[in-house]
Amino acid sequence: MPPLTIRRATLADVAAITAIYAHAVTAGTASFEIDPPGESEIAERLRTLARGGFPWLVADMHGRVGGYAYAGPFHTRAGYRYTLENSVYVAPECQRRGIGRALMDDLIREATARDFRQMVAVIGDSAQTASIALHRAAGFTTIGTFAAVGFKFGRWLDTVLMQRALGDGAATAPTT
Repeated sequence: MPPLTIRRATLADVAAITAIYAHAVTAGTASFEIDPPGESEIAERLRTLARGGFPWLVADMHGRVGGYAYAGPFHTRAGYRYTLENSVYVAPECQRRGIGRALMDDLIREATARDFRQMVAVIGDSAQTASIALHRAAGFTTIGTFAAVGFKFGRWLDTVLMQRALGDGAATAPTT
């Protein structure tokens, strides 16, 4: 495997991010989107999170994006402003090489440095055992499961909720 660098995503990464996500949408149940968004939509999502001060990272393997991770608002109401929802996607040919874990570790560090206090994972499909294991290894605990809340590929899918504290978590008030 080429050397791996985790760095902030840029608009130059949009084509690779779009391709990775398109595969996840069309071949898997990690996302409940049915039709993969195009590059312009992914670019707008990246710009929106960047404007809001949220982290979006890519795993750069000698100029090739092998995966990406980002964290955005858990909910839009002001009371949730210190809680993030994360997403991690790894290209199919790059899976099981530690890329997801490297992305997750850096995402947690960046979010903590920005004084966010909780990170939530909303994992599409309770059969996503690799994603559940990744989150567990990164310190997340299972909060619960919503049964049969998504419908994709002709079947009902659960959603698994996991959460971990960032920094002081709820032990102290945020500084910002």
